[in-house]
Amino acid sequence: MKFLILRFSSIGDIVLTTPVIRCLRLQMPEAEIHFLCRQNFREVLEHNPYINKNIFFIDDVAEVIDELKKENYDYIIDLHHNFRSLRVKLALKTKSFSFNKLNVEKWLMVNLKINCLPKKHIVDRYLETISSFGIKNDGQGLDYFISGNDEKAIEKLPEAFGENFIAWAIGAQHATKQLPIEKMISIAGKIKLPVVLLGGKEDVIKSNELIKHFHYPVYNGCGMFSINESAAIIKHAQHVLTHDTGMMHIAAAFRKNIISVWGNTIPEFGMSPYLPEGFASNNSIVQVNNLSCRPCSKIGYQKCPKGHFKCMKEIHENEIINNLH
Repeated sequence: MKFLILRFSSIGDIVLTTPVIRCLRLQMPEAEIHFLCRQNFREVLEHNPYINKNIFFIDDVAEVIDELKKENYDYIIDLHHNFRSLRVKLALKTKSFSFNKLNVEKWLMVNLKINCLPKKHIVDRYLETISSFGIKNDGQGLDYFISGNDEKAIEKLPEAFGENFIAWAIGAQHATKQLPIEKMISIAGKIKLPVVLLGGKEDVIKSNELIKHFHYPVYNGCGMFSINESAAIIKHAQHVLTHDTGMMHIAAAFRKNIISVWGNTIPEFGMSPYLPEGFASNNSIVQVNNLSCRPCSKIGYQKCPKGHFKCMKEIHENEIINNLH
């Protein structure tokens, strides 16, 4: 049988599909698995040994429809489930299985604060799409694969860092998922281990300000590392401090000690760090509980819609620091 898995973005969402890929490969070893994704997330998938073929598009799925038709897939596993994935399914006319995005339940939680969300992680909902094939969750958590060249990123760190350092992913796609710079500066001054700052080019200005306030060695990796090089840093870190981002899920794939800080989004949406049994103690979630306006979005905003940003400004810094030593 030949399967096409659909998940177009983003880093974290793609990493969260890896148990589906692995379980399908190992429990149906005769199956052929292809994965369709956006080109700018190639790094996340290109070293996964459980995938037979990756297919990437740049702007629109229409770019690869003719190529997909030639593959004669038996089944489509739709883990994106939106209009674009519907276009693929309609074009290929192949039997498909789609995961439940819980849009109604999320809308009720965001807009009316009525919690009808199931106590089920998105990974388990992803896996439900292949349950009719007899596939079971193997309990091994997430996967992330990098090359030997990616591993060399660790060599850029000063020798004093060793493996007893903190990887701090300071960015996030939306501002309401990020600690304010003032809060970050305060936390930086209290950390008592070497720190590697991780982020994209958009985080460089913030990181340049932040490095002035550490009392222990700090390496500014923002804008310096690729996705997989950042993953290599995370792999070798003692702790990973992160917002609700793709780096959080990469850290979970490496079973790291994760301190995740949550702002306008909530773990109850099913996107908390997904760790195998025995590693649950590695997961420390830091958030402001019982805030009437939270969650204000299932994704995020560029600024707090209420103007006060209490979900981040009222984060207890000591709760973060106490988990970093």
